[in-house]
Amino acid sequence: MRQAFLIKYGEIALKGKNRHVFEETLVKRIKTALSDIDTEFKITRPQGRIFIEPEGDVDADEVCDALQHVFGIVYICPCILLEDKGFDDLADQVVAYIDKEYTDKSFTFKVNARRARKNYPLDSQEINAALGEKILDAFPEVSVDVHDPEVMVYVEIREEINVYCRQIPGPGGMPVGTNGSAMLLLSGGIDSPVAGYTIAKRGVTIDAVYFHAPPYTSERAKQKVVDLAKQVAKYAGEIRLYVVNFTDIQMAIYEKCPHEELTIIMRRYMMRIAEHFADSRGALGLVTGESIGQVASQTMASLLCTDAVCELPVYRPLIGMDKQEIIAISERIGTYETSILPYEDCCTIFVAKHPVTKPKLSVIERSEEKLADVIEDLLDEAIDTTETIVIN
Repeated sequence: MRQAFLIKYGEIALKGKNRHVFEETLVKRIKTALSDIDTEFKITRPQGRIFIEPEGDVDADEVCDALQHVFGIVYICPCILLEDKGFDDLADQVVAYIDKEYTDKSFTFKVNARRARKNYPLDSQEINAALGEKILDAFPEVSVDVHDPEVMVYVEIREEINVYCRQIPGPGGMPVGTNGSAMLLLSGGIDSPVAGYTIAKRGVTIDAVYFHAPPYTSERAKQKVVDLAKQVAKYAGEIRLYVVNFTDIQMAIYEKCPHEELTIIMRRYMMRIAEHFADSRGALGLVTGESIGQVASQTMASLLCTDAVCELPVYRPLIGMDKQEIIAISERIGTYETSILPYEDCCTIFVAKHPVTKPKLSVIERSEEKLADVIEDLLDEAIDTTETIVIN
């Protein structure tokens, strides 16, 4: 009887000849997630399964917690691996496993056997019946419930036999690194960290740009964004965070452009700068946390004006979500409590009292002409003075 963890994946199983690429990337991400645990792990991929075997004693809960941050994993199943020494030995091992796992034996159960190795002398239904009988004999307090059991005993007959009772949900999605890279516009709010998490869940590697506006925004506001990036990085892997000093650009917009257009024009210059860093990293798109109609800058007309400055595609994974859906995800991934800390960023400091909700691109472009004498130098300075923070 050897301790192990069976990893189940979803969409990867539907891949064709390049399936091995997705599996190898998933294994790489698993190794990274387990690197802080004080033992070595053997990872194998037999017959469309991934097994993780610790070489020393480990806390199963600690391993499962680490694996719950790995995109591509649908279920984590702490299990035992057995050599095939006949049915009687299997029954003894299953009884011993249940005895160890459950101190309270007053539960209902069902055996669910799967015979991948067809030369095993019993078929799946015969294994279910025979093992169920052995468990009932060993533990008189338990009872069978084939419709809604409290404990499901899974038995998979392969070259080795694996037995498990728990299926712990993983985050699902695709392994990070299998679908290109993108640049996230990250603020200190609730939405953009969730957007980064959501796009990474589809296998996209992300870096991020944060627009800082000292002295109007504090170092605490900057640290808040760094902390959010760290939380997203638990799922997305290493993130290169670009901290752009946006104060002079923001002041120029405030002084020279109509106040009702401040947010739209500010967003357009943010997109220009973000695209510069995306190009430098070979990213294939920009990612924002916008949702249609949530604020004035997120109406359809506003988004059209914002996107007009971009050559790269802009991905908005939250575009159809309402606020409560976004908050629910932020609570689940651990960013919500940080996002609501009262340290404002540049997106909330310079907000017009009556922002335009149906801007026209031609009007916005005419307003930006008022910046022509200063904006190129300001953009160059902002890019040249950008601070880069690598977040693991």
